[in-house]
Amino acid sequence: MAVIEAKNLIKTYSTGDTSFNALDGVSLKVEYGEMVAIMGPSGSGKSTFMNMVGCLDKPTSGEYYLDGVSVETMNSDELAEIRNLKLGFVFQGFNLISKTSAVENVELPMVYKGIDPVTRHEKAMEALKIVGLEKRAGHHPNQMSGGQQQRVAIARAIVNDAPVILADEPTGNLDTKTSVDVMNFFVELNEKYKKTLVIVTHEDDIAGYCKRVVRFRDGKIISDMQNENPTRQNTKTE
Repeated sequence: MAVIEAKNLIKTYSTGDTSFNALDGVSLKVEYGEMVAIMGPSGSGKSTFMNMVGCLDKPTSGEYYLDGVSVETMNSDELAEIRNLKLGFVFQGFNLISKTSAVENVELPMVYKGIDPVTRHEKAMEALKIVGLEKRAGHHPNQMSGGQQQRVAIARAIVNDAPVILADEPTGNLDTKTSVDVMNFFVELNEKYKKTLVIVTHEDDIAGYCKRVVRFRDGKIISDMQNENPTRQNTKTE
């Protein structure tokens, strides 16, 4: 069964008397347990597509099913609920709260679910352990490297046990060595913890870690290829 299924998605934007399709009839299925890269130049539609998949925007027309549930007709409260239950997000800019510790940042999605403080803390520490940062739980973002901050963001994305992790240019602010480190954690989430990952990137070497690469251009999918030899490197750092 597909965890993500888009059928003929169209997203039209209007500027004055003109309009254009940022998505122009996109259909795509992602099965449980896949690790997929979404690639394309600026303006290709990849970010617009990710916003649809992440329930952050609605298509002008077409159908979108997340974990078997039709979401394109949901209201804002329903979209917020399904995002919290089904999706974890990792962004280029980390999006951590600077005045709170790593463990408090990881706890945040559970606050919205109404989970009690003791359970929140336990689950947040478990997530930090997965990314190798349990010893830095009390550190604030400005006390951590960029790679460590992104790993905290990954812990936050997985703490609610969402089946799908969406990552938008997750290595864009990182150097090459740290990017490898972060991609190793994504591979571990996919292969050991069976998370479905969809990663937007413009970098071929980052896409090389994924088992499937989908390329966008002018709002359309122009290729959808399996990667028979995904990159695997063991260079994790603390």
